Amino acid sequence: MPLFFVIFFTVYTALNSYVFIRGWQVIGNYPILKIIYLLIFIIVAYGYVFAKILYKILPPLLYDIWLGAGAIWFALLVYFILTLLLIDIIRFIDSKFIFLPELFRSGDSNVKRYTAVAVIFIVSVIVFLGNLNKRNIDVRTLELMLPKGQGKLNELNIVMASDIHLSPIDGERLLKRIIDKMNSLNPDIILLAGDIVDDKAEILEARGIGKSFKLLKPRYGVYSINGNHEFINGVESSVRYGESLGIKFIRDSFILIDSSFYLIGREDSAMPQFTGKQRKNLEEIVKNISNHYPRILLDHTPFKLEQAVNNNIDLQLSGHTHHGQIWPANIITNIIYEVSWGYKKKGNTHFYVSSGAGTWGPPVRIGSRSEIVNIKIKFVEN
Repeated sequence: MPLFFVIFFTVYTALNSYVFIRGWQVIGNYPILKIIYLLIFIIVAYGYVFAKILYKILPPLLYDIWLGAGAIWFALLVYFILTLLLIDIIRFIDSKFIFLPELFRSGDSNVKRYTAVAVIFIVSVIVFLGNLNKRNIDVRTLELMLPKGQGKLNELNIVMASDIHLSPIDGERLLKRIIDKMNSLNPDIILLAGDIVDDKAEILEARGIGKSFKLLKPRYGVYSINGNHEFINGVESSVRYGESLGIKFIRDSFILIDSSFYLIGREDSAMPQFTGKQRKNLEEIVKNISNHYPRILLDHTPFKLEQAVNNNIDLQLSGHTHHGQIWPANIITNIIYEVSWGYKKKGNTHFYVSSGAGTWGPPVRIGSRSEIVNIKIKFVEN
């Protein structure tokens, strides 16, 4: 992990430097403004990191504001970079083919200022619209037929969500909207595919974030697995926090629900990085499971889908990818993952990778949508 953070901060600092320098050039010869600009830029650009590091000594309100400002900056940074790169590309092409008015090549300070104002306005509008977009939580419906085996159920109404990422940034208001939508679907069982939290349990508990989970009363209960953010924020305390809200965690184990289907839960693949321990192989988890009942698997990160196929999993539910969350990151997730978002059938195994109900970092979605998944299963005779 130390190497990861070194690489992350090196790249992050380089990207911020690119944006900072362009702003510095616009200010001109105003020493006081340059000092103010430098201080504000550092405070905002590294606000998310500073808040996480100093959370024990910061007043709650200051922590929440600094965290939120730093998170929004992540989205602003992406589109500042894309916009400035586009400007640089246009200027480079113009240097070869001369198509822009002479005014844009003159170095006039007013042109720089007007351009800076235009860039700030455009980026701010994009991020604002992205914030509005993330507030709309879609309900995706998936109808599947699974082998009944010796199970006694003919139908099962599953409501699934992943990547809620509870923190003071979105907090209880987001969760209440998610819970209300879940309850409106009259689920028999609710399955959470990891990353419930995006902050430490003590911070969430102190602010009363999570209490809406107690409003869920599905017939068979609420089950979850750990995602990478449960490990990032302290897996044992995150699990205790979830359990206090009525959520049952399945950790490299399984449970037989109503003598009708197995629910299998894996620890996230990030487990070794944070605990030094390896998660169990799927083969090891299912080796004592009867072949006479359908198998539903929760695995947060949708890597190595063939493992589910090879172990006779009927349905695997995952999250983690957010479908990129902010364009053009979805291009990257489409390259990395066999399924970045949505449904796929491979062999006899059905897969669904959710784009997530919440957001990580900036409360912004551009080129993706927040969702809850309603999976209506009919169990059929083999």
